[in-house]
Amino acid sequence: MKRIAALILLASMTAKAMAMQPFTISDIRVDGLQRIAAGTVYSYLPVAKGDTLTEANAKQSIKALFNTGFFSDVELERQGDILVIKVVERPSIAKLNIRGNKAIKTDDLKKGLKQIGLTEGDTFDPLALSRVQDELITQYYNRGKYNVSVKTHVTHLDRNRVSLDIVVREGKTARIKAINIVGNTTFSDKQIRDNFESDTSNWLSWYTKDDQYSKEKLSGDLKKLDSYYMNRGYADFNINSTQVMISPNKRKMYITANIKQGEVYKISDVHLLGNLVLPEKTIRQLVFMKKGDTFNRFLVEQSKKAIKNVLSNIGYAFAEVQVVPKLDKKNRTADMTFYIKPGKRVYVRRINFQGNTKTQDSVLRREMRQPEGAWYSQAAIDASKRRLQTLGYFKDDVKVDTQRVPGTDDEVDLNVKVEEKSSGSLMFGVGYSQYSGVILSASVSQNNFLGSGDKFSVAVQHSSYYSQIQLGYVNPYLTDDGVSIGYNATYSKLDYGNTDFANYTNSTRSFSTTVGVPVSEVDRLQFGLGLTSNKINLFPGFSPQELVDYQNLIGNKTVHSWTGTIGYSRDTRNYYWAPTTGGVESLSINAALPGSTVQFWKAFYHGNHYWPVGGGFVLLLDGEVGYGKTYGKDKKYGFPFWENYYAGGVRDVRGFQDNTLGPRAYVPAYGYSQPVGGAFKVKGTAQVFLPIPALKDVSTARVAAFVDVGNVYKDYNSFNAKDLRASYGLSLQWQAPIGPLVISFAVPFRDQPQDRRYEERLQFTFGNQF
Repeated sequence: MKRIAALILLASMTAKAMAMQPFTISDIRVDGLQRIAAGTVYSYLPVAKGDTLTEANAKQSIKALFNTGFFSDVELERQGDILVIKVVERPSIAKLNIRGNKAIKTDDLKKGLKQIGLTEGDTFDPLALSRVQDELITQYYNRGKYNVSVKTHVTHLDRNRVSLDIVVREGKTARIKAINIVGNTTFSDKQIRDNFESDTSNWLSWYTKDDQYSKEKLSGDLKKLDSYYMNRGYADFNINSTQVMISPNKRKMYITANIKQGEVYKISDVHLLGNLVLPEKTIRQLVFMKKGDTFNRFLVEQSKKAIKNVLSNIGYAFAEVQVVPKLDKKNRTADMTFYIKPGKRVYVRRINFQGNTKTQDSVLRREMRQPEGAWYSQAAIDASKRRLQTLGYFKDDVKVDTQRVPGTDDEVDLNVKVEEKSSGSLMFGVGYSQYSGVILSASVSQNNFLGSGDKFSVAVQHSSYYSQIQLGYVNPYLTDDGVSIGYNATYSKLDYGNTDFANYTNSTRSFSTTVGVPVSEVDRLQFGLGLTSNKINLFPGFSPQELVDYQNLIGNKTVHSWTGTIGYSRDTRNYYWAPTTGGVESLSINAALPGSTVQFWKAFYHGNHYWPVGGGFVLLLDGEVGYGKTYGKDKKYGFPFWENYYAGGVRDVRGFQDNTLGPRAYVPAYGYSQPVGGAFKVKGTAQVFLPIPALKDVSTARVAAFVDVGNVYKDYNSFNAKDLRASYGLSLQWQAPIGPLVISFAVPFRDQPQDRRYEERLQFTFGNQF
């Protein structure tokens, strides 16, 4: 058919050009244009004004214009010495609508159509409709949907335009009914398929979708099958063939892989050849195999990677390591030779930043640990990426591309590509709690103030028992060395008079400044000074008697404190919002210095760590310990109650109301005990983040299963593990457009009868970092 169409086109072109007698072109006119400019036509013509038009170049002209795809008909005519080109434009695609698709996003389908020349704004070719159906059906076949049907409809619009409507009927995905591996004599099918993405239907398939056939998943599983044997010594393993059969109703899939298992090989020797650059002893320490070990391709790849990483850290950015195994099938041994080609040592000429429309280049440059004009170092580049990713100004995937400088063989440029996200928020909130009534809050925060990297925040909160206004400012780079300085001013008023908490009022004014000093890439020290004034009003008969006794003992309703703080922090997270490795540790000691109304100190430790545990699951272990005590002449007072630790709440031990766990004091006027907090706190969390198949960007939302354990005690000597409270549940963390949101559903499973009035299954917080 294609040959016939070509012959017809050729005959048509010949007919339209043969009658033309040679002449010298004095001018060229194009008739029939609607959307396309005449200049565009002239640019494709092989002839111009002043040329002689012959039969040959007339045919070439018609062919050139047809090949543009812009026209459905082209004719050449002569009017005197003027060449007249008559064209009929193909319509343009004004709209491209795809309906009925659920398994594949519309944008993904349109990408495939764009590759075959069908996209909004392009010229419409009716012959492309059959390619449209083929392309979409192929995409669905690759997803295991063999019952799919695709229909197209063309609607002609004004101004020579068309609207294309594509209706997809996906049908149901073919389910995997059997996966057979033929030829395995050593391992069971269950062992081999343990890490496969594809599986037969099981009770979790509704969530994991592992029983839905996909060509991409099968390809990945075959690679895992190959790796399974290669990593266990089977150096001559091979997948001989793979068959995929589908049932007549296109609903069931049967997969068979025929393998040649082979024999287990041992390492007979390891050789290092090429330009080693470093001492051979150093390189051998990077090879994770030795004579007599069982062959393991994973260790081979890790050895290659380790050697390349070490060389890339000292300037050899394009080092190559090739491994050639020589198999002795008779003795079942493998002689391993590592060929090392370091290439030329290079240095970084220039670092370019792309995508930072708001953030100043200087803010990014100060986080770079790879300087310009220095030898290339992959370790320094990786550290730079991590620092940029943990700033919180960008989407987590910061890319660094290495580009050779044209005309040189020892220089590279680094192109750092970032995608900015909102680093600030304007938040207004209205909430309600049976304990605090209506809660109103508003805040403005900017973690990248005017693109400078400085942090600024103003927050206001008001409820029936608590009001606060807080201002904060941090300059993370007071000096080029990364010394930071921050200021914080707070005024708060707390009135527990109408709640289930300890009945007293507390008006607090405070100001503090903190200086941070970097110790290493991930470690910092903090030093702070502050002044705090607390005015505390108690109500005899309605406030817990132990609080009244404490105030009478110190003899002051207004308490002044000069505070000094020493802190240490360590941050090794790979991402700011949704880490998968690394963690955060912090230790702070805060003391009311001599001259304060009451001399005391508080120590607080918080640490967490993330581990990827396979299959998209991430384990988080988190712990807190807090301890406080008076010192010097004020030891006789005991720890001040307004500085007590509290536990419970959506950011603490979930399933319990905020600040309701720990010691309570009985108040006869109310007939029940009220939480008063304590000087010693312990809390721990084990949390597993679950993979969400439909969500590729985990920086947007995460779902986790958790167990929380913790409590507060009057002092360290009062600690008893039997008093720990615990809960389990599910938590959703969502980076909403105007602020982070955490929703938790928790069920206490270790509690006491007196806790029941404070238990709360569904909890949420909105507008704060978590």
